[in-house]
Order: sequence, then structure tokens, then C-alpha cells
Amino acid sequence: MTARSLSLPAGGFGAPAIVLLLTAAAAFLAWQNAAPSLAAWGNAPAEYDPARMLLLYSTLPRMATALICGAALALSGTLFQQVLRNPLASPTTLGVSAGASLALSLGVLFAPALIGIGRDLVALAGSAAATALIFALGARRGFSPFSLVLSGLVVSLWCGAFSSILILLNDRYMVSLFIWGAGSLAQQSWDIPLGLLPRIGLLAVLAVAMARPMALLEIGENSAGALGLSVSQLRLAAVAVAVGLAGFVVSAVGVIGFIGLVAPAITRLAGARRVSSQLLWSPLIGAALLWFTDESVKAMAGVVSDFLPTGAVTAVFGSPLLLLLLPRLKAMHRSVPEARKPLPPLITPSSRNLILVFAVFAVLLAGALFFGRTPDGRWTWLGAAEWDAVLPMRAPRVFAALGAGAMLAVAGTILQRLTNNDMASPEVLGVSAGATIGVAISLFVFVSPALGVQIGFAAVGAVVIIAVIFVLGMRSGFAPERVLLAGIALGAMLDAFIGVLAASGDPRALTLIRWMGGSTYSVDAESATTVCVLAVVFILLALATRRWLDLLPLGAVAARELGIPVSSARGLLFLLAAVLSAGATLVVGPLSFVGLMAPHLSREAGLTRALPQLLGAALAGGGLMVLADWGGRMMAFPYQMPAGLVSALVGAPFLIFLLLRRRA
Repeated sequence: MTARSLSLPAGGFGAPAIVLLLTAAAAFLAWQNAAPSLAAWGNAPAEYDPARMLLLYSTLPRMATALICGAALALSGTLFQQVLRNPLASPTTLGVSAGASLALSLGVLFAPALIGIGRDLVALAGSAAATALIFALGARRGFSPFSLVLSGLVVSLWCGAFSSILILLNDRYMVSLFIWGAGSLAQQSWDIPLGLLPRIGLLAVLAVAMARPMALLEIGENSAGALGLSVSQLRLAAVAVAVGLAGFVVSAVGVIGFIGLVAPAITRLAGARRVSSQLLWSPLIGAALLWFTDESVKAMAGVVSDFLPTGAVTAVFGSPLLLLLLPRLKAMHRSVPEARKPLPPLITPSSRNLILVFAVFAVLLAGALFFGRTPDGRWTWLGAAEWDAVLPMRAPRVFAALGAGAMLAVAGTILQRLTNNDMASPEVLGVSAGATIGVAISLFVFVSPALGVQIGFAAVGAVVIIAVIFVLGMRSGFAPERVLLAGIALGAMLDAFIGVLAASGDPRALTLIRWMGGSTYSVDAESATTVCVLAVVFILLALATRRWLDLLPLGAVAARELGIPVSSARGLLFLLAAVLSAGATLVVGPLSFVGLMAPHLSREAGLTRALPQLLGAALAGGGLMVLADWGGRMMAFPYQMPAGLVSALVGAPFLIFLLLRRRA
């Protein structure tokens, strides 16, 4: 399947004008920020002049680092977008930066000698591993732009879950690394910029050498191949250079979000159409944009600027820009065909499989309630004499996890059938991001907010995100690609928001990270009852939409001819998936792969029609989350791990295994 070239309408300013404008604005802010140091210049002995040392060994190296990193990330994004024919490809959206950051975290904890030998090598290894996995998933779908972005999201979520577990287990050692990983440009010498310059320069030369071959891709891969171009070799070489550029930057300064996505987009908006022009102007725009952002951060933050990571701020600015750019992207080929094969009839074997799924679910539920460890660590089956003492503490957690897992599973099934994409899930929708931001606000409004207050704020945040997604969806007729990509942007904004909080040094940031992990530790009987009631009500509503879910995967035209109001049905189904996601997020947090895994498990069991798949997914999702909650209680006994993080950490590799077996 070959993607058509994507282009954006030219803007009113040319690329040179944008570079000059950004550079002038950054230079003005830099002059203002450096004014106190310049004013104090010479007021102390030359051998120990604080103002002189601050300017020469902190301010100027930071400027140079911003320029080099901005250019490198923009060039990396341009290479990704050119060879993948994907205007949304970047080191951030493809999970390359997340892989490098996780590799560095693992190296610091478990192999510090490797960090001492070569931090760049560790970062490049992490980037290469993440890229290889994403491309293995993308190759199954013809390197579809939409599928590649969603594959990158899966890898990024898994890396984020793993990093969160490392932080919770090693908070004394990892908090500072977490702050650095958010993308701090603060410098104390010229070591980093001087070390980066030759590496980035060499890769830039290699990128320029590939300009002419990449230009042939404009006529299509088949035509380029007919002219003697090896598209696969070109793609491999360009991706290797792009990964190297991003890996070196992450190794040096942490994750700088969205520069690799926004700078190439601005370059195209400015009218640069030829590959050579984009390779020239995109790095210049990226360098000026990151320099301007960094100087803005210093101007806004003042004295605290050294502790506020610029990388997190670029994501805060870049996410709204991505939302603004989405409606201007011209149509691309769909990530999967418009129509699937005819659905098989609802036959007896499917019913038997559904009974088998229910049996497995019942065993998991009974095991979570009655099997575990005693206070002295012994494994035992809970006796009848101990029910009154233990079950009131254990049962609310188990049933809350059950209801939340079932809601996530049904929401994931709706999204996957609605979008014809195996990678769609509640995590992509962005609703969990809104709930998390709501909880963060409650932590800063109240000194010690009760669980009910946190749930209320989380619900308000989720509803706001639902409203934003609904408004954005109406503009595109609830086109699945636009709605889910809007969710990706909102999720990235959440990551940036958490990064800023952590960088502030506020202890409430660690509380928020724990909540994001999805711990059921504080769930009581009332909360569990509420979650289960919500699950029953909204899952019954989902079952009532089974005809829509059976017919919409056939394509908009076919569904409309069969009497389905396509736009209204899509809108209501997206709204239902959002409400299900919000209700589950209040219990298990935003990091959970149950919404991705359960629909696949149901489909693997032979439940392909909407009704049996929804029921099977609800049972599978509830069972998986119950199992994750049990594992979180037992795996590090007597300490506890959040159920959401456990499900994400264990579930993602299993999901990736399933996806590698499938072709579009």
C-alpha cells in the first residue's frame, strides 16, 4: 500500500522570514535575560567574576545547546516525515525519544558502568530498540502513517509505565533523573555543546547526501523503484540517521518534545516543498524555535529557570499547535481498508468460547478474593473463618478493578471497531489525560484532598476533554483518524504537564505519579459499588449499539446505505467510549493496556461479531485488571505496586506479540 504525498497550504511568510523573526525574538529575549549579568560584569576580580562566569559557562553554552538540539530534532523529524510519507512522524510520536530515555534510566539503576563508558551508546541502543519494534508493527500495515503513530504511542506508553515503576521503587535516586529526562537545557560548561556539534554535524552531512534520492519518493515508491532507487535501503539509512540525531539529543539533554514535529510542519506551511529546501530550512527553524522557547522559559520563570525543563514546555506549546494543524492536513490513505471481510455468523463455537472465557474469569475472580499471602508471607487459601476479617478489605479493591477493567475493555472494543484499527484504545482518546490533570489541580487547590474530592476533580477534567474531543470531532464528521490523533496531542500535553510539576520539586508531583499508576489501595466499598454500577449501566448501553458496531466497520458508504446515520453514530459511540474511559480512569489511572489487550483476546477466542466480542472483552478486561491488582499486591509483598502500572508493564509485550502476528 503506497501513501500519497501530503502537503500543507503555503503560509504568508517564507521560511527565511520565519527564521529571521524567531531569531530576532530569541535574541531580544536573550539580551533581556542576560542584562543583569552584563550589568554586573567587572564588579569583581577577573579571576572570580560571578557575572562573567555565569555568562561564559552557563548562558552561552545553554544558547548553543538549544540551537544544536533544535536543529538536530527538526532534521530528524524531516527525515522521518520524508521517507515514511507521514506528516505526523517525529522522534516524539514514534517513541524514539521515550526508548532512549528508558534505556538511560535502566543504565543508571542497573548498569552504571555502561553510562560511564558511553551514555550516547546507551541512548542510541534504546532509540534503536524502540524504532525496530515500531517498524515491525508498522510493516504489518504497509507503514501506514496512522498505524505508525499509534505504534509509537504504544511503545511510549509502555516506556512511560516502566519508568513510572522505576520512579516509585527508587524515588530517591530517580526523581532527579526524571527531571533531567523532561528535557533540561541548563548547562555548567561547554562540554555538552562541543560534544554534540561534531556528532550532529556528521549526521547532518549524511542527511544532505540523501536529499536527491528522497526527492524521487515524491513520484511514488513504485516509480522511484522503476528508476533504480532501492526504497527499502533508503528508508533504512534515513531512519538510522534520524534515530541517531534524536538519540544524541536525548543522551545530552533529555526529551525535548514536539520540535521534531512542529518545525517540519512550519517549514511546509512556509512554502518549502522540495526536499532540499526542507532539509535546509527545517533545522534552521527548529534551532530558532527551541532557542526562542528556552529564552521564553527563562524570561517567565526568572530565578527558577534552571529547574524548569524546556523540553516539557515545548510539549505544552506544541500540543495545541498539533491540534490546530490537524484540520489542515490533506486526506491520506486510511490505515486499513475501508471494508473488512464479511463478518462470520454467530455460531455455536463462539458461544462455547464465550462460556470458556467466563470460566477463566470466574477462576481469576475467586483466586483474587481467596488466595494470597498471610502477614508473615506464607501463601494460603482464605478460610471461611477469616472471611469477615479479610474480605471487607480485599473485596472492594477486587470489584473496583473488575468494573474498571470491564469498562476499559468495552471502550477499547468500541474504538477498534469504529476506527478499523487494532491499535486504538482509551489511552489514545486522551480522556484519562483530562482526569489526571483534574486530580493534579485538586492537589494544588486543597492541602490534603480526600478521595471523593480527587474523584470529583478527575470527573470534571475528563468531561472537559470529552467536550474538546467532541467539538474537534464535529468539524471532521467524527473521522476516526482526526479524533484519535487529537487524543494523542492531549496525552502528550499531560506528559509535559507532569514533567513541569516534577521539575518544580513539589512533593505533590510524586503523589500524582503514584495516582497515575492506578493504585486501588484507597478504594472503599462505596467507591467500588459506584464503579461497578457505572460499569453495568454503560456496558448495557454499549451492547445496545451492537448493530452500529457490526455495520460501521464496513465503511461509511456501505453503512449509510444500510440505514446507519454515520456521523451521529460515530459521535455517540465516541462519547460512550469517552465516558467508559473516564469512569475507569478514576480507579486504575491513565496507564493501562487493558483497553488495547481485551478486544484482541476476545477476537483471538473467536468472538468476532459485536455482541459476543463486547461481552468477551468485558470479561477479559475485568479478569486482566483483577489479575493485575492481585499481582500488584503479591509481587513485591509486603509492598504494593499500582494495578494500572502492572497491567501496562505485563500487557504491552503480550499485545505487541499479538499485533506482530497480524497483517492489516
